[in-house]
Amino acid sequence: MRGFDVGDFYAALTNQFLLVGVLVTAGLTVAGLAGGLILGLAVALMRASRNGAVSKVAQGYIWFFRGTPLLIQMVMIYSGLPQLGIKFGVLTSVIVTLVLNEAAYMAEIIRGGFLAIPAGQHDAAKALGLSRTLALRKVLLPQATRIILPALGNSVNGLLKATSIASVISMEELMRRAEMIMQIKFDVLEVFAAAAVYYLVLTTLWDRAQRWLERRYDPMRTTEAKEKTTGTAAVMPAVEQAALPR
Repeated sequence: MRGFDVGDFYAALTNQFLLVGVLVTAGLTVAGLAGGLILGLAVALMRASRNGAVSKVAQGYIWFFRGTPLLIQMVMIYSGLPQLGIKFGVLTSVIVTLVLNEAAYMAEIIRGGFLAIPAGQHDAAKALGLSRTLALRKVLLPQATRIILPALGNSVNGLLKATSIASVISMEELMRRAEMIMQIKFDVLEVFAAAAVYYLVLTTLWDRAQRWLERRYDPMRTTEAKEKTTGTAAVMPAVEQAALPR
């Protein structure tokens, strides 16, 4: 058995075919995250609905997509739905699966963020006559965002690595392209090591983005910035700012 070849590792690391796979993986992650956040918010609101039937539907959705492997979900959507007359291409199947799966986790993360907001914020929004939509957009969502950012970071890292499962239905993302290179050159360790480096790069970039978001939504940092530019008297609680005329 031959040892690790640094030259082959560098060749794999700079392989244009593999670099395209990195971009595909990043694109799938962004699409899964964006769709998962939007759908997850909707499911979280359904889960918190006072309508029992609506809440049960959301609970069932979360139960199914969190309780079954992503691999099975992807195969069911790609190979199972055509038997019902619904056919998606490889790319669409991957994105739909990632969004549906991610939304189930995001729904619970977002719901947890809402539950962590002090009840007084809800009461204050009602007392100021804010509509549910305005209270959600201006009062609850900004506060929930600060709370869920750490959990969101873990979820995105998991999503990024979960895109490798798309290789089972021939989606040419990073892992699939690494396997294709290995089938030709048989440099298993070197190619896998190059793929690992790229996954580390992507997760590190997200870690930097997450830290920036946490600083951006840090209430103490935001307050200090407002005090420097507008003075202390101009800083008001979220519910009071939301109630200002537009």
